[in-house]
This record gives sequence, structure tokens and C-alpha cells, in this order.
Amino acid sequence: MSTIYEITCPSIHGEEGSLAKYKGKVLLIVNTASQCGFTPQLQGLEDLYKKYHAQGLEILGFPCNQFGSQDPGGNEEILAFCQTNYGVTFPMFAKVEVNGPDTHPLFRHLKAKAPGVLGSEAIKWNFTKFLVDKTGVVKERYAPTTKPSDLEPAIKALLHATA
Repeated sequence: MSTIYEITCPSIHGEEGSLAKYKGKVLLIVNTASQCGFTPQLQGLEDLYKKYHAQGLEILGFPCNQFGSQDPGGNEEILAFCQTNYGVTFPMFAKVEVNGPDTHPLFRHLKAKAPGVLGSEAIKWNFTKFLVDKTGVVKERYAPTTKPSDLEPAIKALLHATA
């Protein structure tokens, strides 16, 4: 896999789509969960999306049930939860695995391009965030404890950078 734009991902409704439609956009890609202590970050992500979407930010949410079984529902149930409780309007995708033999190709790519602490690739928990520039280059990986609002300076810098 040479670029992020060659990867396809099923939407939360099941339609397969290429990430190529996000070329020229700044991406914040997050593995989410509905029953996690970090779940309120969905509100912070939605706030960023509302504030910067018109300027070229896309937030892509990928539910994952690999950490403490904190997203056990089906895709439609997860979407309803996110919309009802946090007003989520950013794109959500079908539930994925982010570690192990069935890791989705997107997360395999993200982890290889932005390893974690001490070079480890494994995602440690829900709400790990990856920031991708307008050309598809993975710029940074952020820990689950990093609040979405803390990413605002980095997002603004990428939005204003010339591709």
C-alpha cells in the first residue's frame, strides 16, 4: 500500500468506498467506542468537525470492539448512539479491527507510518487519533488521552499549509 488513497473502507451503512474522495483534505482518523471512558471525546471531535469542516477537515470515525468489548453493538446501533448522544455528523465507518491478524488495511498503514511510544505499532486503546495532511501523509499519532481540542493547533497548521 503506497498511499492512504488506495485504501477502501465500508461506511457504517455497508457501502464500500475509496479514501481517494478525501484527497486534498486534512484527515483526523479515530478508532471510537460507545461504552468507553473516552466516549465523551465524540463531542470534542464533532466540535472540531463543525468548526473546521468548511476549511477542509474531515474526521473519520472507525468503531472498534477490541478494547474491553466497549463497542459491542452493530453498526446501525453504534451510529444511532453517536448521533443521539453526541450529535455526530462526521463520517462513521463500519466496525474494524485495529490490531491483530484481521487489522483493517487503513490501520495497518496508519500504524506503520506513525508508530507509537518506543516504536510500537499496536494501538493501545480506543480513541487513538491519526492526523493526515492534504497529500495523504500521516503526520502524527495521538494517544487516547489527548483531547480533541488539543489537536486544534496542528489541524489549523495543516489546513493552512499549501499542498
